[in-house]
Amino acid sequence: MRQLIVLSGQIASGKSELCSQLASRFGAEILRTRSILEAKIKRDNPQRDWSRAALQEAGDQLDTATHGKWVVEALKEAMEHLADEAVVALDSARTVDQVAALKAAFPGKVRHVHLKAARFLRLRRYNARREATFEETPFEQAAEHPVEVEVPKLEPIADVVVSTNAIDAPSVLALAIAGLGLHPSSPTPLVDVIVGAQYGSEGKGNICAHLANDYQVLMRVGGPNAGHMVAEPLYKYVQLPSGTQSNKAAKILVGAGATLWLPQVLEEIEDCKLTPERLSIDPQAMIIETLDREMEEQSLEVIGSTKQGVGVATARKILGRGGGGQYGAPTRLARQVKELKDFVRCTKRELEKAYAAGHPIMLEGTQGTDLSIHHGPYPHVTSRDTTASGCLADAGIAPNRVRKVIMVTRTYPIRVGGTSGPMMKEIDAQTIAQRSKLPIEQIQKTEVGTVSGKARRIGEFDWEQLRRAAVLNGATDIALTFVDYLDAANATAKRYEDLTSATHEFVKQVEAVANAPVTLLSVGFGPDLITRNETL
Repeated sequence: MRQLIVLSGQIASGKSELCSQLASRFGAEILRTRSILEAKIKRDNPQRDWSRAALQEAGDQLDTATHGKWVVEALKEAMEHLADEAVVALDSARTVDQVAALKAAFPGKVRHVHLKAARFLRLRRYNARREATFEETPFEQAAEHPVEVEVPKLEPIADVVVSTNAIDAPSVLALAIAGLGLHPSSPTPLVDVIVGAQYGSEGKGNICAHLANDYQVLMRVGGPNAGHMVAEPLYKYVQLPSGTQSNKAAKILVGAGATLWLPQVLEEIEDCKLTPERLSIDPQAMIIETLDREMEEQSLEVIGSTKQGVGVATARKILGRGGGGQYGAPTRLARQVKELKDFVRCTKRELEKAYAAGHPIMLEGTQGTDLSIHHGPYPHVTSRDTTASGCLADAGIAPNRVRKVIMVTRTYPIRVGGTSGPMMKEIDAQTIAQRSKLPIEQIQKTEVGTVSGKARRIGEFDWEQLRRAAVLNGATDIALTFVDYLDAANATAKRYEDLTSATHEFVKQVEAVANAPVTLLSVGFGPDLITRNETL
């Protein structure tokens, strides 16, 4: 057992609510003295109908006979199956002797939390609960029991005393567990961010799928204007993390800054066979409406938009704060969608659970750095900040949680087809085919937008773009993709040593300009990546 939180307090002071918070936030095992007492005495008197008053009387007799030690013995028996890292909450200690016996039996592991509240509030809470549970004993009778009357004497010996008169259950929890380390006080870097260095379509999906088994939490932000294709198992992820089917044990999170096209989300949930226990969608995520997509169809062709409604939905989230329906539709968040009800929960709390457990987290960005609405060539940009900082903000992750920023970089950057914005020097598939000796048909088949379906524009490698993106994102690692575009001889490479000498020189230049090592390389579209552990 990692921690035993012993609660005390008069009837309806808030102990049950605190237990619920401990269970939902930390998976705490809740043990109740009333249930323990019932089990203990009913073994000896199985035919008797035990009322609340009768149970209180039986507890009094046990306390007198054992000086409160019966609770320790019963607790040890109940905890036999628990893991060493379990957090246990006891609801509740009733006497000074019980608290003393528990602290003696579990030295250094007991936090005694005493709750108190005004009598009129406790009466109101008790009567509300009594209606729901058909409790027979009226408040006055339960509250005037001799042991109940003595409960305030536990306040002076408590480690923490919390008044529940004017604060809600989460605030009570925050005060009750402060300093226990359930929320780590010194953040341990556990988050690796995967971002694109160019205009998107750098091959982030395959990188994320390849790395997925190194993480226990996979998280995605962004919207359905960016699709990530994964080779194995072959699937196009538009809303969910690209490692969802690569690591079926990982928790899946969709952050508050995401924009959701409901039909696509439901399709991916079904395809990936996700359960509510595995998938969490933040209640603040924005829902895209059909009208959003229609508006983008009419107005955003000029900037090469994929016209999935993300920009209009994002604008409505901002403008809809005063109520009503700007742009023709009222704001609708994930928490308001009945089809998502079982999956909606605060992803910040899910992240806190991962931090406390020491679980590594992958945050998958979408699109590319030069599509950032703030840092890209406006107006030919997307509707959000696509840098690592923007992804962290959308996810609700603090910067000091970051361990790595893996920046994915193509050997030849691409943009969505059409009037999608500037590139340093635009070339065509024929040029790459001539240089690399790859079949032009292979290149043309690959260079089609995952979401838009349009033939992509292709550009020469932009060294200033690489340098700028590395600075903006704080890149710690580079994943270099489409290495076969440099030379068809690379297509069969399994190790870094198998790549051509010219490719080795290119890698050295990338590392020098980005000031970060190239630790992953991909050849074509497939599940096999070349891992390189060399440093600069």
